[in-house]
Amino acid sequence: MQLEWARPGVLRATSHVYEFAALIAAARYVTESAPPEIGEEALDRLKEVLRSYDAQAARLHGEPPERNPQD
Repeated sequence: MQLEWARPGVLRATSHVYEFAALIAAARYVTESAPPEIGEEALDRLKEVLRSYDAQAARLHGEPPERNPQD
């Protein structure tokens, strides 16, 4: 994995697919079975990251974007 600053506050990561898949799998595991010590705000942010990842992964596969129920 390689990390670099794209600009202040923005990090660019380059990784193998298996490395990134491991991070996503760990994030999903935490959101589904988080211990009580993990705060609700942290879980909400992690869930948002996963929603964004899912949308971008679908885009890469040419799938239409899902409608947001809040729209």
